[in-house]
Amino acid sequence: MEITTVAVIGSGIMGHGISQVVATAGVQVFLNDINDDVLAKARRQIEASLDKGIQKGKLTEAQKGEILKRITCTADLQAAVKEADLVIEAAPENLELKTAIFKKLEAFCRPDTIFASNTSQYSITEIAAAVKDPTRVIGMHWFNPPVAMKLIEIIRGLETSAATLETIREFSARVGKETVVCKDSQGFISTRVLVAMRLECYRLLEEGIATAEDIDKTLRLAFGHPMGQFELADFSGLDIEIPACESLTKVFGDRFRAPQALVHRVKAGKLGRKSGEGWYKYES
Repeated sequence: MEITTVAVIGSGIMGHGISQVVATAGVQVFLNDINDDVLAKARRQIEASLDKGIQKGKLTEAQKGEILKRITCTADLQAAVKEADLVIEAAPENLELKTAIFKKLEAFCRPDTIFASNTSQYSITEIAAAVKDPTRVIGMHWFNPPVAMKLIEIIRGLETSAATLETIREFSARVGKETVVCKDSQGFISTRVLVAMRLECYRLLEEGIATAEDIDKTLRLAFGHPMGQFELADFSGLDIEIPACESLTKVFGDRFRAPQALVHRVKAGKLGRKSGEGWYKYES
């Protein structure tokens, strides 16, 4: 199936970034969220991102205008998805919320529409159980920020069809991304590896082995990471780490249990850049 229209559900940092990537590739996008104010903010963020592209000489004002024309923002879920060949759910990492969205999608979409979840950790098979035809449900995990990161992690649920998988692989290449494919397992490839490495960094700090600054410096200069794990955690938000740790701990045991240093920061509202302080402090 050729994908000509995409609906993105959720206009946060992932949703509006995915929308920009897809529209830049020449595909019509409907971006949906709970109200017009949230969508207006997302559109401003897309415009600002495109302006940076212009400043760097990567696109022109005319190209920016064409990209924006391909993005329609609407708080009406049915209007957003009724013509979609592909729906990408990019809601917050809450399993109940995601399954509720998928149940609504089935009532509004064509029977051949593909449903993709941008979840970084939850079971695609479990999410797919919310719809009558799980063969058209797949995981499509984009990375932050979607405009810059080249990889999409594709997760095949227990009943995801070969046709659905191939369509998503082809579409990912069309929007300029590389892909990896994995079976449906808690944390997939990326989250499982990332959380394991990050928690070990946290333990090094808790044990007094080194400072956060020196651990981050080691990752940057010894291993070529663009950011250290404390820097990256602050960028993404410490609050999203707790549910990821909890879900991985349920399956794989205590090696993924959130350390007290992380739990205490989240309880104190020190969530990273968005709150002004996480592992590091930031100027307002």
